Amino acid sequence: MTEDDIRRAYLEDLIRVAPDLDPAEISGADHLQDDLELDSMDVLNLVIALSKRFSIEIPEVDYPQIATLDLAAAYIAAQI
Repeated sequence: MTEDDIRRAYLEDLIRVAPDLDPAEISGADHLQDDLELDSMDVLNLVIALSKRFSIEIPEVDYPQIATLDLAAAYIAAQI
């Protein structure tokens, strides 16, 4: 799986968690909470969705590693 595939999957899961977001307007550097205004439950739901999709564990200490699309793509690619 390429980082582009991971990016597409991340955006799909993000939009499921926060359907009011427009994926065309999300940049790779947009922070989930600071820029996209997700609350902690939305972030947790995204973590669960990504964990299931990629069959990986994302410990709480690593949540900052998935806080942006760019960070998440690199983090997930290293885990799978």
